[in-house]
Amino acid sequence: MAMACPVQGDGGGVEIVYRRQGGIVREVIAALSEALEHNEPVALATVVEVAGASPAQVGFKLLVRPDGATVGNVGGGELEQRVRDEAVAALREGRSRLFRSTLREEGPDALGTLCGGDVTFFIEVYNPIPTLLIVGGGHLGRPLAEMARIVGFSVQVVDAQPERATVPQFDPAAVTPWTYVVIITRTHLTDEQALRQALATPAAYVGMIGSQRKVQTIFDHLRASGVPDEQLARVRAPIGLDLGGRSPEEIALAILAEVVQVRYGGTGLPRALGVERIAGNE
Repeated sequence: MAMACPVQGDGGGVEIVYRRQGGIVREVIAALSEALEHNEPVALATVVEVAGASPAQVGFKLLVRPDGATVGNVGGGELEQRVRDEAVAALREGRSRLFRSTLREEGPDALGTLCGGDVTFFIEVYNPIPTLLIVGGGHLGRPLAEMARIVGFSVQVVDAQPERATVPQFDPAAVTPWTYVVIITRTHLTDEQALRQALATPAAYVGMIGSQRKVQTIFDHLRASGVPDEQLARVRAPIGLDLGGRSPEEIALAILAEVVQVRYGGTGLPRALGVERIAGNE
């Protein structure tokens, strides 16, 4: 069935559509505000350009959640379904994008409809503020927390000493795909306990301090208790990039560097590698 399109020149009809859409947009903005307040990921698709006949008009908005649930309206039908799918894909990638759809039966980006117009959407992704969960608030945890806040992380610290902690205990249920877990406690036993809990979560990053020997011992214990190797492969241990530093602050910097590398999918290699240097060109 062909998608319904607005009748050209029907000024009264267009005015009614915009009046109704104004109320819908307010609902979208309210839902966006609530999602941001609760640090939830959402994508906002906005019609930014329309050429020709289209059920969508400039300014129409659709809020899309990771599970595909929506608030708003950008024309309904196949067009809205395509926008929703594109927004869910953008959320998975974590990047905003432009999306163009052609309301024709054939051709690039065609929807198989008879309207004949072209619609461009800007899909803006709102990623949650990432959380750095530091298990162990001692001599490494303190500088790590300070630096992590500077680069934009929400920081939580778990420690047996209340004066060091910002949360009372490690709660796996509170860990999300935007949580980065750093395990730097004072003992092998508490590191192992925290690691066991962290591996049961969807954390984006799990790192643990310790020598190769300590790491291997803890891994052997976890394997013996039924933790599969694919879970252990998630663990960055010994933790951090090899920057060569030895002070607590330098080690904390190496840990944070690895966390940032994982967050953005970097290589961790010097940026100068592979750059062609032209003699005499400074």
